[in-house]
Amino acid sequence: MNRLCPWIEVDTSRETFRHDRNDARSSFGPVLALCGMLFASPAPAQRLQALIDAAPERSVLRVPAGIWDGNIELRKKLSIVGDQGTVIRGSGQGSTVTILADSCRLEGCIVERSGGMLAQEDAGILVKSSGNVLVNNELRDVLFGVYLFASHDNIIDSNRIRGRKELELGARGSGMHLWNSRGNSLKGNRVEDVRDGIYMQYANRTMIEGNDISGVRYGLHYMYADSNVFVGNVFRKNVAGAAVMYSRDIVIRRNMFIHNRGFASYGILFQDCHGITADSNIVADNVVGLFFEASSDNVFRHNIIAQNDVALTMFQNAERNVFTENTFVDNLSPITVIGRSTSTRWSEGTQGNFWSSYDGYDLDQDGIGDVPARIQNVFQYLEGQVPNLRLFLYSPAAQALSRATSAFPVLDMSKEFDRYPLMRPFDNRLLMQAYAATEARTKSEAVQQRPSLPVLSGLVVAFGVVTLLPFRFIKRRKMN
Repeated sequence: MNRLCPWIEVDTSRETFRHDRNDARSSFGPVLALCGMLFASPAPAQRLQALIDAAPERSVLRVPAGIWDGNIELRKKLSIVGDQGTVIRGSGQGSTVTILADSCRLEGCIVERSGGMLAQEDAGILVKSSGNVLVNNELRDVLFGVYLFASHDNIIDSNRIRGRKELELGARGSGMHLWNSRGNSLKGNRVEDVRDGIYMQYANRTMIEGNDISGVRYGLHYMYADSNVFVGNVFRKNVAGAAVMYSRDIVIRRNMFIHNRGFASYGILFQDCHGITADSNIVADNVVGLFFEASSDNVFRHNIIAQNDVALTMFQNAERNVFTENTFVDNLSPITVIGRSTSTRWSEGTQGNFWSSYDGYDLDQDGIGDVPARIQNVFQYLEGQVPNLRLFLYSPAAQALSRATSAFPVLDMSKEFDRYPLMRPFDNRLLMQAYAATEARTKSEAVQQRPSLPVLSGLVVAFGVVTLLPFRFIKRRKMN
């Protein structure tokens, strides 16, 4: 610890010093110059870049609470650690913080007021280097949040990113934007009010874990990115949960895609994706739960797909996908196939899926239905060919066709059958506990965003005064 300047800590673990007068003078020269600047100027809002320039390489720069002027650039290996209330305020043009050197660290700072040019990709934190750590920062009033540009092996951990809610969705930037970047870790971040929560393009070998994305267009917008892992993320109350395109070898485990209800939106859209393993996810209360086009050889196991308008929408070119031990509960339609049929396997071995609409029986009590589950009736088959028929989903004609399918198999046009339907849903209680906690948090946030009772009462009184006073004034004039 430097006693003269306690916010400067020099990491000497990687340096070997020669104990002679010239080396001592050269080593402490930047620190002495820095102390001179600090004591000479009392206005902290003007000197953050100067502090950065004067700090020795590999040192820790502790920035006291207060508003510090940006924009700033890190061109050497340096750690910046803020106190509670340390604000780095941008100029309103360009990126507030730009990291150009490898192995830098930014921790505990509030970063705000980036530029507003989408074409220039103005960000709260723009990273063009590798091996950096961004942890426990708050980004607000920024166009893009964290932008990784050809940056590898970075850690983005426990940050909160809030975009510009006043802008239209298309005019905002992404919360965490990765382009041509590999080996990064995005963990425990909270993102809201941006365009896309996480945008990934040409970003391989990324670990995305425990992030909470809400109030955006796509929670996850993802293309040309292979061999990535998504674990324990929540994508909720967005226009669409996730769009995953042109990618392969992805693991999606214990995530939630819930309450995504924009126009024709999806819990997850898969387009031209292959080799995906989706295990123990919740896809609930979306317009379409899972959407598949030109996506093949994917495995879906132990997922809960519930209370969607349509559980699955599949194009005929979605081939050789496997569904086993999933739970389909209270979806208005279990599946819509666009085309004649798919080559989907609805079981693995003798383990099919649980369908809440299944009305079969299990005489031998082995937990597997004795008759195959018909996943799609005639009306739902026709709906796949003519989507506007959905308007008549609960009409007497649709119900009559459904009954006719059961009574007269000759009318059956669908080839989608689960031959080993499960009589009980797969036991995934830990996932359900996490879902219950997420729902409780969502409801709590909704309550906090509502006007309080005194505010509502004040509005009612004000409305009454504004409305009734003119009538009372008119009445008095008439009496006079």
